[in-house]
Amino acid sequence: MEYKIGDIVTRKSYNHDIAFVITNIVDNIGYLKGINVRLYADSLLEDLQICEEPSDEQEEEYLNRINKIGPENRDDYFYLPGKILHIDGDEDYLNRCLNYYKKNNIWAIGILEKEEQLPYKIKELLIDYNPTIVVITGHDAYYKQADGDTYKNSTNFINSVKESRKYEKSHEKLIIIAGACQSNFEELIKAGANFASSPKRINIHALDPAVIASKISLSDVTKDIDLKGILENTKYGIRGIGGIKTKGTMYVGYPR
Repeated sequence: MEYKIGDIVTRKSYNHDIAFVITNIVDNIGYLKGINVRLYADSLLEDLQICEEPSDEQEEEYLNRINKIGPENRDDYFYLPGKILHIDGDEDYLNRCLNYYKKNNIWAIGILEKEEQLPYKIKELLIDYNPTIVVITGHDAYYKQADGDTYKNSTNFINSVKESRKYEKSHEKLIIIAGACQSNFEELIKAGANFASSPKRINIHALDPAVIASKISLSDVTKDIDLKGILENTKYGIRGIGGIKTKGTMYVGYPR
C-alpha cells in the first residue's frame, strides 16, 4: 500500500495502540507524530495500517472531564487566575493547549520553541512575560540501553527548569510544569519543577500539561491545591505526571 504525508496510521507491531499522523517518508521509513500523545516515532511502512482519526469513547470522556474546571459558584466575587506562559516544541499541540486555556478564560501566552533552544531562551521569556505558571513541554522519548538510560529531550527540559529556578527560586512564586512523553521525572523534580512527567516513563496526552496549568491557575492562592485530585484528572494519572504540594495562583476579589 502507498502512504502519503498526512495519513493517519497505527503500528501493527504495537497492537495499534496509538494513532499517528505521517509527517515524512524517506525510503521505506515513515516518520510519525502522535495525534493525542506527545510522541514522535518512526516505522517501516509495512508495519503501518491506515486508520480513522481517533474519536473513541475514552478520549471523548477525557475531554469532557477536563473541560469541567474553575469555580462552580461565582456569586458576587470576581476571580484573577494565574498567568500562564506555555512554551512548546510542537505547533499543533501548542495551539490545542492555547484553545483549552481560552475555553477556560485563562490568560495564557504561547511560544513555539524547539526543545534544544529552550535552556537558552527561557530566562528572557520569563522576564518578558512575567508569568505565575510556566509550562515547558514538547516531545521526548526514553531509550533503555545496555550502557545506560538515555532521553531524547529530558536534558533540555531539565536545564530549562534550572534556568527558570535561577530566575525565581520560590516554588510558589513561579510554578513550573515540565516534560513530555517518557521524560525523566525524578531529575526534573530535583531541578526545581513543581510538576513533571513521567513517573512510569509512559506517554502523556497532548493536553496534560495544560490541564495541570489550568487547575493551578484556577485554584485559590490561599489554599493548598488538591494534589492527588489534579494528578488523577490527567489522562494517565500518576503514571504519567507527578508533582509536589503547592498553593494555587488565583486571587478572589469582591464585588464582582
